[in-house]
Amino acid sequence: MPMKTTTLPSGEAVPTLGLGTWRMGEDKSRFSDEVAALRLGLDLGVTLIDTAEMYGSGGSERVVGEAVAGRRDAVFIVSKVLPSNASRRGTVAACERSLKNLSTDRIDLYLLHWMGSVPLSETVEALEALKRDGKIRHWGVSNLDADEMEDLAGLPAGNRCQTDQVLYNLSRRGPEFDLLPWCRQRSMPVMAYSPVEQGRLARNARLDAVAARHGASAAQIALAWVLAQDGIIAIPKAVQPEHVRQNVAALDIALSADDLADLDRAFPPPGRKSPLEMI
Repeated sequence: MPMKTTTLPSGEAVPTLGLGTWRMGEDKSRFSDEVAALRLGLDLGVTLIDTAEMYGSGGSERVVGEAVAGRRDAVFIVSKVLPSNASRRGTVAACERSLKNLSTDRIDLYLLHWMGSVPLSETVEALEALKRDGKIRHWGVSNLDADEMEDLAGLPAGNRCQTDQVLYNLSRRGPEFDLLPWCRQRSMPVMAYSPVEQGRLARNARLDAVAARHGASAAQIALAWVLAQDGIIAIPKAVQPEHVRQNVAALDIALSADDLADLDRAFPPPGRKSPLEMI
């Protein structure tokens, strides 16, 4: 089955299922297992990998670099700069470190990890400079709410943002009220991190009835629900091979109108604006 894709504002198609790497690269004894998990995901057609300089203080990026060795051109790599590094010079220096960790000459999509004290305009200028220099292909943001996205859009080159990566899953539906409509209006995909709530939705009994209908796990239903949303890229993390395979299999789950209605009753959509949540 071909991988489902969505389109960035640039016009480039990217997979709607990616490989998350938060908490990877923190323990050298797990390095080979983490590399193997990412390689398995790539073998199964999941060619988008999300990482960040913060994860394992660069260790996650090194795991990714090892995993993509020999097949870099087939992989879409996402990484992030910490807000404390997001000045003009700091962003460039952080990107250089990430490139070294990743053993690559370019990052496909480079994100500001969250808003900090550096003016957004300064970070955007640095991101545009990195793009001109060929060190990144696209840039975006993470953990910005709708009001902050509106501020970003008003900046010179602010309309070149390709995504906003936020916490979004069945139990964290706040972005549906204003952020997702804002992004959809601009044909900008949203990347959903922790789509299974760091595994907690895998143990949520409210998913059991829908899971039973599909012969699937609760975790697969939670992931399938995110994947069913228009313009959403889900980036679950998995280290165990069977977990990787189960995540990929969630792509084949077609939730019915009854399933979606049951999930709405169990996890109601937001009725008002709420602060953007982070983990």
